[in-house]
Amino acid sequence: QVQLVESGGTSVHNGGSLRVSCEASGFTLGDYSIAWFREAPGKEREAISCITREGGTNYADSVKGRFTISRDNDKNTAYLEMNGLKIEDTAIYYCAAGFFCTSDEDHFELWGQGTRVWVWS
Repeated sequence: QVQLVESGGTSVHNGGSLRVSCEASGFTLGDYSIAWFREAPGKEREAISCITREGGTNYADSVKGRFTISRDNDKNTAYLEMNGLKIEDTAIYYCAAGFFCTSDEDHFELWGQGTRVWVWS
């Protein structure tokens, strides 16, 4: 079965750190660019980071310098390391696979079910 499964979401204190994972099954994650999106309560889903097949990365201004995207193709898994978490980072985090990196979510045909991150003060 072709799917992406996110994991690692939990509640974390303001200023804390967390790593969420995105594991692929049924296909080779290394053949795709992987993006992370998030949907905060009452807000539209936004693109926050992406990593290309070659390892190039980009970040939204809201997370630049705090979040790090990576991939381990041997484990068929991508990661999002989040440091200096803020209350406004509270959201459901989704990973998605596509052929290139873009903030346009319509490009990505395969999505995970999401993992919830809650930052509390």
